[in-house]
Amino acid sequence: MDTATVIREACPRRMRPVLMTSLTIVLAMLPAAVRVGEGAGQYGALAVAVIGGVVSSALLTLLVVPVAYSLMDRWLLCRRCRGG
Repeated sequence: MDTATVIREACPRRMRPVLMTSLTIVLAMLPAAVRVGEGAGQYGALAVAVIGGVVSSALLTLLVVPVAYSLMDRWLLCRRCRGG
């Protein structure tokens, strides 16, 4: 299969588990991030950092990695065609 077909088939399959995991973590950390509940004052900054990391890693997984894979495959194919 060519790279575009592989990416088109794999992205929807990976999106659901990545989004479910990310949303679970974000929703679990949300009370501490908005300083609601016990211990929120101590862990508020940590919760905000975790939420930011999870959101950015989800975006990287769903958007940047497929694009980088496509570009790398295209670059390697051009390199092979030139004999380099």
